[in-house]
Amino acid sequence: MSEALPQPRFDLQAAIKHLSGLDEKLKFLIAETDAFQMDQDHLQSPYEALLEAIAYQSISGKAAATIFGRIKALSPTGRPPSPQEMLKLRKQALRKAGLSGAKAEAMKDLAKKTIEGVVPTLEEAHQLTDEELVKRLTSVRGIGAWTVEMFLIFRLGRPDVLPIHDLGIQKGWSITYGKKHKPKPKELLAFGERWRPYRTVASWYMWRACHRAGNAAMRKIRPAQVRAAARSKRKPVRSRSSTSKSRKSRPSR
Repeated sequence: MSEALPQPRFDLQAAIKHLSGLDEKLKFLIAETDAFQMDQDHLQSPYEALLEAIAYQSISGKAAATIFGRIKALSPTGRPPSPQEMLKLRKQALRKAGLSGAKAEAMKDLAKKTIEGVVPTLEEAHQLTDEELVKRLTSVRGIGAWTVEMFLIFRLGRPDVLPIHDLGIQKGWSITYGKKHKPKPKELLAFGERWRPYRTVASWYMWRACHRAGNAAMRKIRPAQVRAAARSKRKPVRSRSSTSKSRKSRPSR
């Protein structure tokens, strides 16, 4: 008998009803795709979840899974090295497993801050607000807001997280609502107000929209539009007589 998947700490059916009632395009997407799911490893601590997130940063999922498997092999427990074990590991062993120097340093800082109590236990994490978790966890080397947002969504099951800088969510929004361009983060944030208090679930369906559309459709989506006024500020008109001078004083981009 298969193990039941972890359930979010909010009413998923209420979220689906709320989002489906907003517009026909979102209603269709929800009806045609998979439902929201959390991380399947219910034993994973915040430390382990963030350790895995560091391994997966900026590389393909297949390569990251291989590297993280080697990291876990450095512990005799069958799970990732504990914070104490991580601090005792030589950086050379982590590099040999496939980590960059920056990621090796990040994992060691994560271990150090877990022992110090900056990184909370799972029980403690459930008692902290999203803002408190972002502040504490981004103090760890190599962990930014996006990594914490993924932790809030997939490990803690928080209901109202919207990663406005996530490429998949941006493109999923464009696909869902028939736009040729990606939204700017501020535009996505403003649009997402209608999804409250279930922006996490809406984000999930934006990712599902990308999955349904496929890579060919996603490649057609253009970068976010820049207003003409903004372009004129970045590219000031120069007279021919002042070309050399303006080149020296032109602001870098």
